[in-house]
Amino acid sequence: MECSNSTSSQGHHVGKWNQVQIIDPSIVEMGPSHLPLSFMRRCRGVLCLVIMILTAFMMMVYLSPVTTFLVRLFSVHYSRKSTCFLFGMWLAMWPFLFEKINKTRFVFSGESVPAKERVLLFANHRTEVDWMYLWDFALRKGRLQCIKYILKKSLMKLPVFNWAFHIIEFIPVERKWEIDEAIIRSRLSEFKNPKDPLWLAVFPEGTDYTEKKCIKSQEYAAEHGLPVLKNVLLPKTKGFNCCLQVLRSTIDAVYDITIAYKHRPPTFLDNVYGVGPSEVHIHISSIQVSDIPASEDGVAGWLVERFRLKDELLSGFSALGHFPDEGTAEGDLSTAECLANFAAVVAVTGLLAYLTLFSSVWFKLFVAFSCSSLTLATCYSVHLPQMVGFGSGTPASIHAKEA
Repeated sequence: MECSNSTSSQGHHVGKWNQVQIIDPSIVEMGPSHLPLSFMRRCRGVLCLVIMILTAFMMMVYLSPVTTFLVRLFSVHYSRKSTCFLFGMWLAMWPFLFEKINKTRFVFSGESVPAKERVLLFANHRTEVDWMYLWDFALRKGRLQCIKYILKKSLMKLPVFNWAFHIIEFIPVERKWEIDEAIIRSRLSEFKNPKDPLWLAVFPEGTDYTEKKCIKSQEYAAEHGLPVLKNVLLPKTKGFNCCLQVLRSTIDAVYDITIAYKHRPPTFLDNVYGVGPSEVHIHISSIQVSDIPASEDGVAGWLVERFRLKDELLSGFSALGHFPDEGTAEGDLSTAECLANFAAVVAVTGLLAYLTLFSSVWFKLFVAFSCSSLTLATCYSVHLPQMVGFGSGTPASIHAKEA
């Protein structure tokens, strides 16, 4: 899976960088897996996938009709709140897998940021699973349940998971800016209620890093007087600027996240089988929205400069094996809380599976109806409007306050 802010054209022309030379990509070398892939690890990986898919399926078909459809008729705010709570319980099983079962070590550096802020965050896109490691950071900040991504539309074809992407309101894009701009602005305008928690994650490179893509990015940079980067791709700025424009008045901060790995960038199956990575290093910089330029060209230049600094950080990581200011007070995840959450999700799933398979035929009919409804809603991107005024989180109340 690839989550990306991939809707924009290549980065704007920003300044002149003299004596630019194409430099071969320099990143952490591809080494062996952290642990060997044994038969038992393969079996464990298959079991993990079965548990993740089954729990997601059962929670969506039984609970989402209530939280996403019924509650939404009365309150969009409480619909999102209840949906995010259930989504967060399921999602928390992944950090449990990474840190407690796979024994991957997470090392945080940079700034220690406050919990429960509304933020726009952007990160480098080194591998296909960067987006998953943001969950470990979000869980520590009490925001796992409300993290959202901009992702390529082709991922909406994934069975079961496409329902989840729709329910939790991820934003699918075509990677054609003339089409995507209106979609992004429209969808983001629905997230402006400051009472709705939000962590919107974007990947301005638009795709994961490869040497071939890096060389192409370097050639473009050299031709247009932009910095030649070795460890990241030149960011695409229009999508990020659009997100910032729409959300600027309703977010608390922008987080600049830089991710690196030991001893090689992992794949999705590395996580499933528990063979890597041995360490995930996450460097955090918090930026006040007022410190970011307001104009589109200003944002473009600012973002390119942030990626130049990322490139320096990653070069230092390649040389030293760590980021500066390592050891921010993020702490370890509670094993007891992780186990309690896992047990609760599996117990609910087991009960729902039993009712579906061995109880009344009405449960089977309900599952069939729910699957059909989720499929149609996802296919046609349907989000029910609020029909009855309730609470303070309605779109009408937001517009009234803005007026």
